[in-house]
Amino acid sequence: MLSDAELDRYARQIILPAFGGAGQAKLKGAHVAVIGAGGIGCPAITYLAAAGVGKLTVIDHDVVELSNLQRQPLFTDADIGALKADVAASAARRINPHVEAVPVAERLDSGNAEALLEGANLILDGCDNFDTRLAVNRAAVALEIPLLSAAIGAFEGQVALYEGWRTEQACYACLVGSDPDREGINCAETGVMGALAGMMGTMAALEAVRALTGLGSSLTGRLGIVDMLDRRWREVGVPKDPQCPICPS
Repeated sequence: MLSDAELDRYARQIILPAFGGAGQAKLKGAHVAVIGAGGIGCPAITYLAAAGVGKLTVIDHDVVELSNLQRQPLFTDADIGALKADVAASAARRINPHVEAVPVAERLDSGNAEALLEGANLILDGCDNFDTRLAVNRAAVALEIPLLSAAIGAFEGQVALYEGWRTEQACYACLVGSDPDREGINCAETGVMGALAGMMGTMAALEAVRALTGLGSSLTGRLGIVDMLDRRWREVGVPKDPQCPICPS
């Protein structure tokens, strides 16, 4: 049940005909695991907490650095050197005291991924390397948890939703392959616009709300790609790879 304080807090969402009290109740009962409290994770955590997701688990082993502040607005100069997971979880609780925010200051890998992610209703992955992303994907398929994956680099962003345990749906590895040493986008080398990180993190939060509540049309099996240098947006299907070693054919 939603308290009077919660009804007031979420009034502008609840009044939406496609969302309503039922959608808000679903969010309150949901648990989202956020991988990475970085450029994507910070805005995603902000809006998931504000929206009323009942539990957020923030998984990040890293500490706040000065170079993070351009695109990670949950942090300030005073947080430099502190664990990102701790600061981000504390910020989520400050944004919304009705949200349970749990920091996990561990490096997620193939050995602990399932244990860290078990019990979540949705995984939002905004980390910055293929090794971790593939470990998250493998765990998501094994645990049968929807995986919302978002990425940024320079002026381009991507977001997709995978349900790879379903025989007709692709997993993340169907798109990128299963090589953990594949060369990825390094923001320290290529650069990234801070506002783009905010845009993609916010979009990931909206897609998380959609997936948790059934709002609108699902992103499952679709990859959204945005190029903000020229303001272009496109959406493509992600076909299942029949040779994928991770998900069932």
